[in-house]
Amino acid sequence: MTTAGDLMVIRPRRLELPLWLIALGMLLRWLFRAVVWCVRHPVIVGLVVAGGWLYAEFGRAGLIVPLVLAGLVSAVWRWKHETSWWDWCAGPVLGWFRQVFVYRRAWREAMTLCGLTRTYDHRPVMPQLLRVRSDQALDVLTVRMVRGQTPEEFQKVTANLAYAFGRRHARVYSERPGDPPPRTGYWALVLGWVDRLRYRDRPSLVYLVVVRTDALRTVVKPFDVPVVPDLTALPLARREDLRHWSLHLLATHVLIGGATRSGKGSVLWSLVRSLAGGISSGLVRLWVIDPKGGMEFAMGRPLFARFAGKSFEAMADLLDEAVTVLRERQTRLAGTVRVHTPTEADPLVVVVIDEMAALTAYLQDAELRKRIASSLGLLLSQGAGVGVLVVAALQDPRKEVLPFRDLFPTRIALGLTEAAQVDLILGDGARNRGALADQMPRWAKGVGYVILDGTPEPARVRFSHITDDDIRQLAATHPAPADAADILAQVGRETAPEPTHRPPLPRPRGPLLPDSLLNILRDTDGGEPR
Repeated sequence: MTTAGDLMVIRPRRLELPLWLIALGMLLRWLFRAVVWCVRHPVIVGLVVAGGWLYAEFGRAGLIVPLVLAGLVSAVWRWKHETSWWDWCAGPVLGWFRQVFVYRRAWREAMTLCGLTRTYDHRPVMPQLLRVRSDQALDVLTVRMVRGQTPEEFQKVTANLAYAFGRRHARVYSERPGDPPPRTGYWALVLGWVDRLRYRDRPSLVYLVVVRTDALRTVVKPFDVPVVPDLTALPLARREDLRHWSLHLLATHVLIGGATRSGKGSVLWSLVRSLAGGISSGLVRLWVIDPKGGMEFAMGRPLFARFAGKSFEAMADLLDEAVTVLRERQTRLAGTVRVHTPTEADPLVVVVIDEMAALTAYLQDAELRKRIASSLGLLLSQGAGVGVLVVAALQDPRKEVLPFRDLFPTRIALGLTEAAQVDLILGDGARNRGALADQMPRWAKGVGYVILDGTPEPARVRFSHITDDDIRQLAATHPAPADAADILAQVGRETAPEPTHRPPLPRPRGPLLPDSLLNILRDTDGGEPR
């Protein structure tokens, strides 16, 4: 008999299995996992099977001789072509080793403490490490996110992840970093289909790039001057993966931001060096403005078709002439093409401005400052399509200093003084995605962050170091043609000479009253105004 309030314990019926059935189920489960692991790692399985067969047939010599031969082949391969050796031999082996002995050991702790785990059905769920690929300097971790996660969550804790794995720098990419390699030859079609599968869009994956060895500590030597510059891929810097970073200059404007002594000159002179072949042939014309009195660019004066470094009026005239070229090309090319193609007869005009804030914010003459701002606004908004480009460098990227900052499609951030300035240069959220330009060490002159083509994540690069001797040699071997300044002959205008002294402003003459008051005075005084 039970009454109200009595405690009743109801136990479900227990299903008792025999011990041999439990053991058989566990064995089948382990066998299934082993088969899946073998399918996912065919290379390791093949090597183990081959090693076992060689040992069974030839004993210890069957293992020692192949290892020695493989070491010799690997050494010769690295000596002849180190890049492919890292891609196909050392990279996969080192990546597997670091995946097992470095990242797997700290994976659960790192994901939990960095706040990337989730709880589902009272059980912790964390991102899954699928693969690690290594090269000379980087480890690329392929991670499958938890359902409901986004790459932005990983990007916010990029610095935490780097230090969690014992490194100082890391990047998070929502798409696979790097482009498919170009395929040529007999197997190009087959390899192209393989690359299409490897590089397909996989939204559930995120790629964590951990900088194992900082390849940007060493100074980057100047790149070779191309005879004909490729305006869509000008080599300017070295990336963290030891590849070259190339600037797409055609039909774009470039903004370079960096504090004093951060290496803005390295960026500008690297660009000038990459264009030197086109300068001497007449394909490219450089119009240079140096508000610092020529301290930066006067040494390379033979390279420039136009140069202004002392008079702000001459700088304003130069920008007005660039607008004149813009208007003439718009009239000539309208209805024919949409994008200008540079030729020696119709060259690309690149207006290079060092310390742009001296023209837009610090110039005391208000009228001259408005005139310069008007010309710059027209060039930045309409000049890219007609081959009149602007490359500008400045220290302070605030809106009141550079009001048309958003008109620069291509941006480069060197060492900056404030964290907020990173997003002003590279765009909102760039610092959260890994662009720590405000934490640049002292040795990192010429090191900066750029946005790779096709990806929103910034990449860290170091621009080549151009010495004074390199500039003098470049000016001597690749001077601009003698008629480089005649590009404005079609519109009948030349650069105004820089005056030695500023002429006095004209004083206004005539009546200062409006016409309505003058008419009233004439009527009352017999037609003569007072």
